[in-house]
Amino acid sequence: MTKAIGMAIGEARMGTNAVDAGTAGATNGDAALLRRIGFWALAASVINNTIGGGIFALPGTLAKSMGSAAPLAFVLGAIVFIPIALCFSAAGSRVHATGGPYSYVSAAFGEFPGFVIAAVLWISNVAADGGIAAALADQAQHVSAVFANPLARNALIVAVFTVLCVLNARGVRIGARAVMAFATMKLVPLILLATLGFAYIHPINLHVVAMPGSTAVGSSMVAVIFAYAGMETALMPSGEVSDPSRVVPRATMTAIALVVLIYIGLQVVAQGVLGNALAGNTAPLAATAGAIAPFLYSAFLIVAIVSQFGYLQNDLLGSSRLLYALGRDGYLPSPLARITTNSRVPLIAVVTHAVVACALAVVGDFGHLIVLSGGAVCMAYVACCAAAWRLQRRDQHGEGKPFHLPGGALIPVIGCAGLVLVLSTLQKEEWLAIGYALLALVVIYAIVRWMRESKGLPAA
Repeated sequence: MTKAIGMAIGEARMGTNAVDAGTAGATNGDAALLRRIGFWALAASVINNTIGGGIFALPGTLAKSMGSAAPLAFVLGAIVFIPIALCFSAAGSRVHATGGPYSYVSAAFGEFPGFVIAAVLWISNVAADGGIAAALADQAQHVSAVFANPLARNALIVAVFTVLCVLNARGVRIGARAVMAFATMKLVPLILLATLGFAYIHPINLHVVAMPGSTAVGSSMVAVIFAYAGMETALMPSGEVSDPSRVVPRATMTAIALVVLIYIGLQVVAQGVLGNALAGNTAPLAATAGAIAPFLYSAFLIVAIVSQFGYLQNDLLGSSRLLYALGRDGYLPSPLARITTNSRVPLIAVVTHAVVACALAVVGDFGHLIVLSGGAVCMAYVACCAAAWRLQRRDQHGEGKPFHLPGGALIPVIGCAGLVLVLSTLQKEEWLAIGYALLALVVIYAIVRWMRESKGLPAA
């Protein structure tokens, strides 16, 4: 696998000339991809994929478990998450092949760990997409009662994924522009609420009567880490990022810093405006905006739906490239790695991810799907922190000067330690669900490897 990743990096260096020289029909390999994603597009992608549908419900959930101390959950989450973001920046500046964390772990540790992390990440992402799509349909019920009908709800979900496939099929440039447009439509009202809302805060609502217990803090941290997650998917189309050694670290850290400020500001404003009414509120930001001006309640419901659609668009752009990478390296059927002639996108991978996520949204619900997604992403983050350190220690990198983690192993160790603490708060049922999924992945890996060897093909 490491050799395959290295070859993919080499192909990516060939640039667009290799694309122009392609034959008619679909093309394979990272050299066929166009490096059209720049700093602003990647930063918008990280922000859009991080600030998804969860923030529109999370303040009420945190207030229910932590009371008026809920803003501290985002602060603690940032302390845990910033070292992780630094590790992703370092790894992304050294490995430029499409696949994101899959490529980082494969390049650092080899075939089997890379496959497991890729499969775990894809399951995490497709489960999250199903959950967010289900939440979008639930939000739509507050706008129109017609979507309370199961048939209308499911039709809406199918329509959403159909539109997403059409957007992505037109090319990475169209997809990236759509990401930037959705990020703008979402961020403007959220930033306005997080800043102008301070004028409507009642200081007494921010008074911390009692600090929450360790159990409440632990469960809240799982939710907060999920809320901060998303950069791993935004970085998956690395084979389509221009000058990744420079762009990946700058865009990732800029986006994460902005996300932290927005999250803390929104939680403080919601707590300060609603007080005790925030705890358990299923539409806390809409309720906060409505308390400031009644007409804003409906407006923020629309913002929530747009935000969730933007999240799905961005995740489909990134997660489909993970399926593409697995097909490219021979672990999934090769058609997943086929690039369309005109738009240069892995269309089969795009449609496959969308179909699975759509099915999960139709049959599942937000709460159950997010349990699997949150636990799996934490496990993947541990592996990526370790990969960043190993890649830096070996001084492995492509073209350009890579981002260097200061302090040697200190930042990866801090990131891993924080994630282990978060994982320790998972319940038995959650561990069993993740364990069964991992067992199934190992079986699939063994079957695919056996099939390739029986045909006389290399294992990786």
